[in-house]
Amino acid sequence: MATMAECRTALDTLSDNLASADGDVRGAAALNRSLSCHITDLDATFAGRLENGRITVLDSHQGPPRQKAEIRLAMTGDDLVAMVGGELRFAKAWAAGRVKLEAGFRDLIKLRSLL
Repeated sequence: MATMAECRTALDTLSDNLASADGDVRGAAALNRSLSCHITDLDATFAGRLENGRITVLDSHQGPPRQKAEIRLAMTGDDLVAMVGGELRFAKAWAAGRVKLEAGFRDLIKLRSLL
């Protein structure tokens, strides 16, 4: 099972990957939205912002998200680490119910290029 530190490192790596992306991915990552990532097996949440092509983690705490973010993710720590490491495709994990993504309709349309 992935640790909180490994999950935080994965989110930082994902942020770096988004910041260096080109084309459609760069456009989708350019949103300015609040973001939460609930790590279900650790029952912990990272909360922050997706802004200017980067993810900035502002808080981490035990339990589910305290506020409803505009973009909400939920998954196990192992799945987060595997997706960022390229071992698990987001679309496959989402289709299998291993990853949950909630956002407004317009944001989902923009974010689909990340899938």
